[in-house]
Amino acid sequence: MKKAIAVFVVALVPQSASAADAQSWPTKPVRMVIPFPPGGTTDILGRVAAQKLSEAIGQQVVPDNRPGASGNIGTEQVAKAPPDGYTLLTAPGSTLTIHPSLYAKLGFDPLKDFAPVTILAGVPNLLVVHPSLPVRNVKELIAIAKAKPDQLNYASTGAGQSTHLSMELFKNMAGVKIVHVPYKGSAPAVTDLLGGHVPMMFDNMPSALPHVKAGKLRALGVSTAKRSATAPDVPTVAESGLPGFDVTVWFAVLAPAATPREIIERANRILVKALQASDVRERLASQGAEPVGNTPEQVTAQMKTDLAKWAKVIKAADIKIE
Repeated sequence: MKKAIAVFVVALVPQSASAADAQSWPTKPVRMVIPFPPGGTTDILGRVAAQKLSEAIGQQVVPDNRPGASGNIGTEQVAKAPPDGYTLLTAPGSTLTIHPSLYAKLGFDPLKDFAPVTILAGVPNLLVVHPSLPVRNVKELIAIAKAKPDQLNYASTGAGQSTHLSMELFKNMAGVKIVHVPYKGSAPAVTDLLGGHVPMMFDNMPSALPHVKAGKLRALGVSTAKRSATAPDVPTVAESGLPGFDVTVWFAVLAPAATPREIIERANRILVKALQASDVRERLASQGAEPVGNTPEQVTAQMKTDLAKWAKVIKAADIKIE
């Protein structure tokens, strides 16, 4: 009997310690890993999340840009980090739901290695071109691409990102051949686009729209099924010549798997409340991002849906990354 009680007590120790740690969280600064360079949509949303968490928990939440391998490097670092609530991740859905079908060897499993907190926002991708390219709508772009197969290039924020897959879907549906030039994030890709080194790309609306408003880029279409309230004059790609074209990009905050549920729930409450605040909604809306703020379970469901969707697209387009 004594032996059984002793085993029972020992079994309770890890759980009790975990609960105690969760209740005292945080006692030191928290790191928010952003697996892309500064300036892109992931960075913008990650810094908003870090700021709002910091204000609520009374500890610094430090944005930590860890770019490389189309977001895989920083994402893998979080997957392998201690599940203690002191390492979080802001990542685009593309890294979590497209890459598993693209990469033969991936250093993380999106469903097994993470505890989702919430989806911060959903955004359209914007099809933009440098003003030197003589096209003003999607039909004209398709026409010039058909006239010059493999002679036009397009930039992306990285192989396997939504900006890459959006154009591959576009190419497949339009029957055109355009050469892919991957970059390590939105900022370097847009820099080369602004300089005319590449003529076009799909980019997340928050990072592309300011350049469109400044007249430095020309917007041809939004990737979503409906027009964006932020840029109502820009038609959808679907209504501009490719019926059925629809890509919505989302960005989520996650923690390593096995992070105490109490920490996940607290972070969720803070971020959901922050996303309902007028200043945050206005800031995101001004850039074309629509706040979400859902439950961890809803994030998991979205991941499962998108994993299946993109697996079909990648197989149909025969896209492979070594």
